[in-house]
Amino acid sequence: MIPINMKNRRRDFLKLAGLTGLGIAGGGLSKGFASDSKCIEEPNLPQLIKQYGQLHEQRFNMSGFAAPKISNVRVGIIGLGQRGPSHVQRMSIIEGVEIRALCDLLPEKAEAAKKNLEGTGHNPGLYAGGRDEWKKLCDRDDLDLVIITTPWYMHAEMGIYAMEHGKHVASEVPAAGTIEECWKLVETAERTRKHFMMMENDAYMEFQMLTLNMARKGFFGEVVHGDCAYNTSKMKNNFSKSLYWDMWWLKQYASRKGNIYPTHGLGPVSQIMDINRGDSFDFLVSVESNDFMMNRRAMELAETDDFFKPFTGKDYRGNMNVTVIRTKKGRTIMLQHDATSPSPHNIIHGISGTKGTALYDPQPPRLATGNHEWVSQEEFQKLKEKYTPEIFMKMGTLARDSGHGGSDLLLSWRLIDCLHNGLPLDQDVYDAASLSSVIPLSEWSVRNRSNSVDIPDFTAGKWRTNKQNMDINLEKGGNTKVKG
Repeated sequence: MIPINMKNRRRDFLKLAGLTGLGIAGGGLSKGFASDSKCIEEPNLPQLIKQYGQLHEQRFNMSGFAAPKISNVRVGIIGLGQRGPSHVQRMSIIEGVEIRALCDLLPEKAEAAKKNLEGTGHNPGLYAGGRDEWKKLCDRDDLDLVIITTPWYMHAEMGIYAMEHGKHVASEVPAAGTIEECWKLVETAERTRKHFMMMENDAYMEFQMLTLNMARKGFFGEVVHGDCAYNTSKMKNNFSKSLYWDMWWLKQYASRKGNIYPTHGLGPVSQIMDINRGDSFDFLVSVESNDFMMNRRAMELAETDDFFKPFTGKDYRGNMNVTVIRTKKGRTIMLQHDATSPSPHNIIHGISGTKGTALYDPQPPRLATGNHEWVSQEEFQKLKEKYTPEIFMKMGTLARDSGHGGSDLLLSWRLIDCLHNGLPLDQDVYDAASLSSVIPLSEWSVRNRSNSVDIPDFTAGKWRTNKQNMDINLEKGGNTKVKG
């Protein structure tokens, strides 16, 4: 029997988080999911963060959680536009996976994805043509895992609903767009004891895993700082009429400030710093330039095409956002996001320690141990051979052809491998919430003259004792096969 004061605290937390009445219908989740993508956080966000932290009591620690083994993982995939088809293809070649359901708002997308599975032995049911078809997929009682690849402002609602209906969830990045959504994901995962993994694929890139292994083996000494970014020109993509459904990415840039795509850079650095497992984010400050390009481009297009007139005169987020994070142990992280300037793809990934330094982007990747210079290419190769982790030794050759430097297949394979073997996933719901929270927090900071704002501790203090995750040396598992 729960003591009365515990009941009251939990009731107050649910009320604050908007979780009362959520039930299995996903009600009350309108914020952050509107079609116009306006998700600006409350002006009193810092006070709400304190209240959330005071009222939340962890009912079950999902860090290190291992669900029962699943020999045949039955999969449903929601969203078959940009990323979905590649997930369908990868899941179809991993042994011990059965793709049972596919869903997209557009019937032609679902039908095309199913057609691509012809001859593979997978024969999924299709859900398409309505905005609630994804719920019907989640309602099925013959699925173990739901993969979500829709626009990211839908991820939390869909993930919560799927967990409520007994499914493990793997979501594309980021996992949520508001602090409320982050807390709802955490609360639901803890209550249902279902995995929620945000599929941060850059953490599986070769150099990122190399530096993770080097950090764990002491090459860098004490890690003191990380540089990370997602800088790449998306102007052509964002103004394309056909690439993104309902112009959703352009709407995000037209209605939000801050770093709205933080996880690709931040994920690998967070793993190296053991965030949520030995260290924790403390606070951030975020500074943003003006928009020098997007509104101008919208106006240029609108001169000859009325389609773009609704996109003119918007308060677009700036060209460059720079967010600085300090951790509880006194480390610092510099995180950038610029998707408008004519920059080549640049994710930086810099690690600074008391004994060594690493830098990825601009190419080639480099390592240093002092003397004001990078090590020679010959020495780099020796260090690479010494520290390359077992996961890449085992899967690297096969994975390199899968996209994003091999990280896509490595992530999908390891996700299924963990479910097969009843192992904790490489990334958990606390990682999803912590990394995704940078979106609303950086937005609040930018809109409040770059004042600092606390980053919630979604682990409820358990970061001090939680064990490392991401078993890149395959001490357990690693026995799942890939076809062909």
